[in-house]
Amino acid sequence: MNTNCEATSNIRRVAVIVPKYGLVGGAEQFAFQVTERLAARTPYEFHVFANQWKSAEGSRVVFHKVPIIRFPRFLRPLSFAWFARRLVARERFDLVHAHDRVFGADLVSLHCTPHAAWVRDVRRKRPSIFDRAMCAVERRMLATGGSSLFFPTSSIAMETFRQEYSPLPGRWQVMHPGVDAARFAGLDREECRTEIRGRHGIGASDFLVLFVGMNFELKGLDTIIAAVAKARAQRPAAEIRLLVVGRGDEEKYRGVARSHGIGDAVVFAGTQTCGIERYYRAADMFAMLSGFDTFGMVVLEAMAAGLPVVVGPNVGAKDVVEEGVNGFVLPDGRDADAAADRIVRLLDSERQRSMSSAASRSAAGHDWERRVAELAVAYESKLQTKAVL
Repeated sequence: MNTNCEATSNIRRVAVIVPKYGLVGGAEQFAFQVTERLAARTPYEFHVFANQWKSAEGSRVVFHKVPIIRFPRFLRPLSFAWFARRLVARERFDLVHAHDRVFGADLVSLHCTPHAAWVRDVRRKRPSIFDRAMCAVERRMLATGGSSLFFPTSSIAMETFRQEYSPLPGRWQVMHPGVDAARFAGLDREECRTEIRGRHGIGASDFLVLFVGMNFELKGLDTIIAAVAKARAQRPAAEIRLLVVGRGDEEKYRGVARSHGIGDAVVFAGTQTCGIERYYRAADMFAMLSGFDTFGMVVLEAMAAGLPVVVGPNVGAKDVVEEGVNGFVLPDGRDADAAADRIVRLLDSERQRSMSSAASRSAAGHDWERRVAELAVAYESKLQTKAVL
């Protein structure tokens, strides 16, 4: 009996904190993918503290409901951080891994930039009371993070934190999101091209540029439309088309397409909650020219599907793009002429095939299993450090 109790007490217990787990969103999916895989493959016991969650079938994760005070709005980040800390403190955990702004954790995956910088430099607005509350939680997290491990998802994210909080506390290491490479590479390309192109009236030989995003304005759709128009003017025989997948002001951007004289060449497919991988496999290249994106999971998904990518300089996923090898990083994300030039370059079938293969190889190097292995090492390192202390 004592032996069983001792064995139980030696199991390492990990608390994972994230507002939403397993739902739509980069942080939500990152937390889900690594936690479920670690729970299935390691001896750790995982407890997820979240306000909303979607568990995997047969999951070994234990869930705890974290309340959120939703009104007034500024209490949302404060209440989540406060309740999460209180609930975690009620039990003994060997490690605390946060995927959101909280009051303190052993490991923090940063799927964001400093909130003050986001409001000031990206949204270009004056901070609201809600924004000030977010900043307060963030400052507290960093102030207590002298012994924490921080994992920003891109070099852009790390640099913006360094600019906002220099010197940075604790230890920092960029850890990109992963991708289920087999999911995006395993489908028959020709079948997908026939199905998706037929569904949306796109010719089998048309050169198809794909855009996937939930915020047309922030993701630079207007520049992409302008670039497609310029590329079509340069190479009218190529039948270059643009397929837009996602949610946004469709009427506005239909008008943008008409203003460039390519209203018939731009197809809006709406939000595709299932089977998005088939859309990637039906295209010839992918473009995202966000004004700012901490990473941009869709870029990695496109590469996993074998698409050369064109991204702007403020897209965190540029970290995984090798210029002219698996894609292009534009010096200026608002430069439609430069984007058009890259589209025209990819009309060369040999170049397109070569870059497609390189994109697939690059994505394979970012499979979720590699992220899990990195985190497992980080967990052990942190446990050893805490044991010494």
